[in-house]
Amino acid sequence: MQAWRVHRNGEPSEVMRLEETDRPTPGDGQVLVEVLAANINFPDALLCRGQYQVRPPLPFTPGVEICGRTADGRRVLATPALPHGGFAEYVVADEAALLPAPDTLDDAEAAALHIGYQTGWFGLHRRARLRAGETLLVHAAAGGVGSAAVQLGKAAGATVIGVVGGPEKAGAAAELGCDLVIDRHGEDIVTAVKEATGGRGADVVYDPVGGEAYAKSVKCVAFEGRVIVVGFASGVIPAPALNHALVKNYSIAGLHWGLYNDKDPAAVRACHDGLTRLAAQGAIKPLISERVGLAGAADAVQRVADGAGIGRIVVRPSGAAR
Repeated sequence: MQAWRVHRNGEPSEVMRLEETDRPTPGDGQVLVEVLAANINFPDALLCRGQYQVRPPLPFTPGVEICGRTADGRRVLATPALPHGGFAEYVVADEAALLPAPDTLDDAEAAALHIGYQTGWFGLHRRARLRAGETLLVHAAAGGVGSAAVQLGKAAGATVIGVVGGPEKAGAAAELGCDLVIDRHGEDIVTAVKEATGGRGADVVYDPVGGEAYAKSVKCVAFEGRVIVVGFASGVIPAPALNHALVKNYSIAGLHWGLYNDKDPAAVRACHDGLTRLAAQGAIKPLISERVGLAGAADAVQRVADGAGIGRIVVRPSGAAR
């Protein structure tokens, strides 16, 4: 089969190589899955760079979430078992963690429903306890993770403020349903949020960026607000001033979705059931900006690494049905 493999760490476009290799062999409790669509996530770039919290042995194939088909014909969502990631024709995955792909979504959309939307749901509902009528501030609102949070926030009845970089992304965030879009290239985030909320600030901040985004967020978070730390796409991990959190009376909560697979897998399945219902109702629908063949995966991962993508870019191996 064909698979992209990384033999040394570096930028995705430099270190990913498309090769012929054997199909992976399932271990105990695992199943072989044909890849129908593999969604590109920022962690795929971090894996290539050797900067992710999980470091598979070299060589490895990146690609952390797929929609695929099992040998018995089930259409499923899966997180491939590294080092055999999703940018390949076949992967192995833990049978117990497979989730049914929603019938209302095509393969690319279904692949994108998994990690980003699960992260959004756990972040907004389990960690932040977002309530209807509250104001949600989402950084990188036109990106894969941010776009999911925007849709989930609107589905929960929140007023959503999206922060983006550039007019094209501003247009995408507005189409996603943001009540207000702030272009950080030309607008001051703190001033805009305070003006939009009558000086109160955002009740919940969803931050997959870190760095300057976090620094701006804590200047415009509301009394008893909650800042949800999802990732550090900026490459800068902030050092929170806990005295500031004390004086302003806000909370800082981390969200590592992968832990729920180990600590509370029943909650992951319950979340998926809820997301499937929302998709069937049309309340959420992954924003797919581009669908590329397997040969285009390295360039696409690099674009995501550079922050150039809108919504999700999805890789579809040749022969994928939908």
